[in-house]
Amino acid sequence: MSRRWQRPSAFAWILLLAGLAVFLSLARWQWHRAQEKEILLASYAAAADAPLRQYAALPETLSAEDYPRVAVRGHYVAGRGYWLDQQIHDGRVGRRVIAVFAPEGAPRRLLVDLGWVAAMPGTPAPVWPELPLTEVELHGIYAPAPGGGLRIGGDALPRQSGWPKLTLFVDPAAVAADLGTPVAPRLLLLDAEPGSAFVRSWTPAVMPPEKHRGYALQWFTFALAAIVIFVVLHWRKRN
Repeated sequence: MSRRWQRPSAFAWILLLAGLAVFLSLARWQWHRAQEKEILLASYAAAADAPLRQYAALPETLSAEDYPRVAVRGHYVAGRGYWLDQQIHDGRVGRRVIAVFAPEGAPRRLLVDLGWVAAMPGTPAPVWPELPLTEVELHGIYAPAPGGGLRIGGDALPRQSGWPKLTLFVDPAAVAADLGTPVAPRLLLLDAEPGSAFVRSWTPAVMPPEKHRGYALQWFTFALAAIVIFVVLHWRKRN
């Protein structure tokens, strides 16, 4: 018994090509995401041990791969700050402490991430730290603001009157509107400090590149399976 090729219908070709387009597009997207995550993780790793640069000497715009470790002098703005809520560290829920800093000689305020503190449901809320009112020099990584949670309900900052305010995301533009003064587009992630009450682990909590590549391979496999199924269905046995 031999086999013969049965000419596929136009609908079968359209279905195959549409499926291949979707599967291959998703595979390429996942592969690209893996490369982005590698660059991100490498940038954070390089920044942790990089020599200090002066904040005042930074260019107005930085490349997406540039995470400079900077030194900046100035003072904390009293009575202003933000809790970044629902942040996970080692499987525990907590908050990140975002203080407002006035760099010396700079027209824009700088948001400073002091680190993570536990805030588990059913436990007392964390207390806002006492920050020095005198001039200080801070060291840390100047990095893009974390996206945080879903922005359901819009910007909640104007609806809060007390300080510090609670938020699920950090948007420098929204914070600038809330403070009524310009704010730098990035945050300062403070260097780790022995004995600090805050956890300062700045490796981004993102899906590892290997997992993205695994998903890419999965979508490539689906594309190959679609071709095999197409051939099998149209390579019929001849009586």
